[in-house]
Amino acid sequence: MTFMNRRDFLFFRINSNNGAAELSCEQLYMRCLDSHLDGTTAQLFENIEQTLDEAKIVHVTDTAWLTCDELKPLLSLLAAFRSRGGRVEYQRRES
Repeated sequence: MTFMNRRDFLFFRINSNNGAAELSCEQLYMRCLDSHLDGTTAQLFENIEQTLDEAKIVHVTDTAWLTCDELKPLLSLLAAFRSRGGRVEYQRRES
């Protein structure tokens, strides 16, 4: 059994009413930097993949962060999610 730090739940939640999840790329980037320091990067992306299995729609916010090398694994996870019938909606945050 894999345990996830409570703070990891804060950036990626699923609405139980409609199966929609919101994923902030900015917050994910910060979690990713933390995971590099403590050696848990693989676990972080595994947990995201597991959460995607429960979602129907993912609203990806702060998409400018997707250009960071640290978030490249997310792109393949989202592509696999779409290939399983999930819907990904990209939203830029208004400044």
